[in-house]
Amino acid sequence: MIVNKNKVVSISYELRINAKDGELVEVVENDKPMNYLHGVGSMLESFEFQLEGLKKGDVFDFMILAADAYGEESDEAIVDLPKTVFQVDGEIDEEMLVEGNVIPMQDKDGNHYDGIVLSITDEMVQLDFNHPLAGDDLYFTGKVLDVREATKTELEHGHVHGEHDHHHN
Repeated sequence: MIVNKNKVVSISYELRINAKDGELVEVVENDKPMNYLHGVGSMLESFEFQLEGLKKGDVFDFMILAADAYGEESDEAIVDLPKTVFQVDGEIDEEMLVEGNVIPMQDKDGNHYDGIVLSITDEMVQLDFNHPLAGDDLYFTGKVLDVREATKTELEHGHVHGEHDHHHN
């Protein structure tokens, strides 16, 4: 069975940035693989494109340029917000407003974004909403551990159920 739309794909991989021997940012081991439903948009389109047509046991080794991954870093993603935005019941949680902290935010349309606190003044908080991997080329090396048909429930829900929820020791 090959990797294509609506297959559940189980992979292990290493992700490095900006060079094949670059900084290691993520490791997914064989005994705790990542399972995803192929072709439903849960993964980067450029990532899925690279795995399309592979089968169980195949190894992969590819690069995705920043533009096809999380894009370039954008100054427009750096935003100054009034401190009052962070009030909860009239109080500002000062522990939350620490440089380097990641704060989950929501826009008026209900979309979720993570902002990294860059700086804080008496009245303003500067947040960086660039993806942590924005501006980075991604190098993936890994292996397809399994490919199976998705269940009806998985197709209806658009994500994988079952085994992946339980880590076996």
